[in-house]
Amino acid sequence: GCFECCIKCLGGIPYASLIATILLYAGVALFCGCGHEALSGTVNILQTYFEMTRAAGDVIDVFTMIDIFKYVIYGVAAAFFVYGILLMVEGFFTTGAIKDLYGDFKITTCGRCVSAWFIMLTYIFMLAWLGVTAFTSLPVYMYFNLWTICRNATVVDGANLCLDLRQYGIVTIGEEKKVCTTSESFIKMCDSNELNMTFHLFIVALAGAGAAVIAMVHYLMVLSANWAYVKDACRMQKYEDIKSKEEQELHDIHSTRSKERLNAYT
Repeated sequence: GCFECCIKCLGGIPYASLIATILLYAGVALFCGCGHEALSGTVNILQTYFEMTRAAGDVIDVFTMIDIFKYVIYGVAAAFFVYGILLMVEGFFTTGAIKDLYGDFKITTCGRCVSAWFIMLTYIFMLAWLGVTAFTSLPVYMYFNLWTICRNATVVDGANLCLDLRQYGIVTIGEEKKVCTTSESFIKMCDSNELNMTFHLFIVALAGAGAAVIAMVHYLMVLSANWAYVKDACRMQKYEDIKSKEEQELHDIHSTRSKERLNAYT
């Protein structure tokens, strides 16, 4: 009755793919949400405390690059939302419930090609997320240096420490955009919550990118297991077809011999 139907539905859920999808969505959400807010906070810090302004015209400056990164974040969020759904659908097509509904033949012929395609695509995305994780660690390193300078300035009296943006390639060599511990803007920046919040947002975004990498590795294991499953199912289907064909041939031979004996007797 209803209990057996619920048990059958629960047995058809691809739990491994479900866990990987939840981890992927959580990682992408952390990376996109915190990364977007951290980039917005970076713009405010550069404009307020480093006195930087947007370049006029079509010149590509740090603010233009930040806007580009924001659009990339929008695309990443949308793309991996769809990709997670596709991987969940692929997981459902390799469960026992779908196998009972559609039979072995449809699962093995379609699922084998789909699993192989998703394995290749997921491997590429895993490498891409490794690059995103490495790239996200750069602003974390920069803000850690700035945060360390703020801490050292409060601990060591009379220390004259400076942060020059030219060291990180944010501005050109000809521009001198730096703040020192003796300036009023530096003191305000260290005392504000904006610096601390932006720093921690980048850390959370880095953690989200790492979670996405783990999700991709998890998906690779699940997809590899699914591909092996449908491959074995395909071989079993071929074996059953050959066995059925041989049994049919033996049955035909036995029937023919029985008819010949009957004719000979009569």
